[in-house]
Amino acid sequence: MFFKPTPKLNTLKHLGIIMDGNRRWAKAKGLDAIKGHKQGIETAKLIIKAAIEENITFLTLYAFSSENWKRDPSEINDLMNLLRFFLDNEINNLSSSGVKLSILGDLTNFDEDIKSNIKKASLYNKESFKINLIIAINYGARQEITKAVKKICNVVLNKEISIEKIDEKLIQKNLYTNDLPDPDLIIRTGGDSRLSNFLLWQAAYTELMFFKKPWPDFTKKDFMQAISEFKTRERRFGGH
Repeated sequence: MFFKPTPKLNTLKHLGIIMDGNRRWAKAKGLDAIKGHKQGIETAKLIIKAAIEENITFLTLYAFSSENWKRDPSEINDLMNLLRFFLDNEINNLSSSGVKLSILGDLTNFDEDIKSNIKKASLYNKESFKINLIIAINYGARQEITKAVKKICNVVLNKEISIEKIDEKLIQKNLYTNDLPDPDLIIRTGGDSRLSNFLLWQAAYTELMFFKKPWPDFTKKDFMQAISEFKTRERRFGGH
């Protein structure tokens, strides 16, 4: 009698999530957009807990893109106040669960109190953590790659390295994510099937999953369904 070997399951170390659909969720319920964003935070807390249970080491949440500044000023103001609330009230609870906070993006445009709170929050569990929660705010992949190119150009102009020394490793070293592994899986909610300028360089061989339901309606069951499917996918990395 021959036994078929059990297929090796994929390991999910870094998960990225594009949390889309908050405003549409609120609009469908006749609510202000900020209500959708608040419910989105509740969903994020649920998924962070689930990710810890699944031993996921890195979780990157796309919270505010560099293009989102084009939204109505009143909504942006509400979002900034919501960020303040999150940093003031939620980080302590998350840190007690072993969460380390990191920020991905350009903080230049943020008010000083927000930048100060981010710096303070980033000190929790700096050396030892169960999960590294990376929040992408004022982030855009094209912006990130452009900045990396400028840094490398300056190094070349200063004759610190030659053009021939430029390779993928050097570009990676100059990205925001230089100390992070590439994402194994990116989930997007809200019905759109695109990356929307999220981790474009890093997602070269990332598995993608798209859910029609908006982020506030995303459940632990949906999350576990995605994890289960990912573990059994055949990952080829361009080799076959």
